[in-house]
Amino acid sequence: MVTVHDVPSAKLITALAVQMKGVPGVEQPEWSKFVKTGSHAERPPADSEWWFTRAASLMRKLYLHGPVGLTDLERAYGGTKALKYYPKHHRDAGGSSIRKILKQLEQADLVTKTPKGRVLSSKGRGMIDKVSKDVFTTLSEDNKALARYA
Repeated sequence: MVTVHDVPSAKLITALAVQMKGVPGVEQPEWSKFVKTGSHAERPPADSEWWFTRAASLMRKLYLHGPVGLTDLERAYGGTKALKYYPKHHRDAGGSSIRKILKQLEQADLVTKTPKGRVLSSKGRGMIDKVSKDVFTTLSEDNKALARYA
């Protein structure tokens, strides 16, 4: 059986983001076009559909790392910030967008909340496994096509 571990993360997140656009309940709010993702960021994301990419990335993190709390996710999506002539320091990501995406995923029955943190539901695991299988077969077909020309 093909899982998340067998597929490159960038390809999986891209394919899952496309799938997330069709999920009822996961919608990009108007304010997401203007907001930064944290205090470490200088500008809003360049991708206008970053909301779905972040949702796909969150689902992948929940799949791999089990029950994860909001603080752990803020730390994971954070970055470094230059402070004048001092060394760079880590800044956590903004929690509002992460929290709202998680709430949308909960309403879509893809994520459930436990006392230790949030985990993927069986519906969410099935969705990620299906997308990873599709990506794996696409990559296998591409490799077979390239092998013919080698």
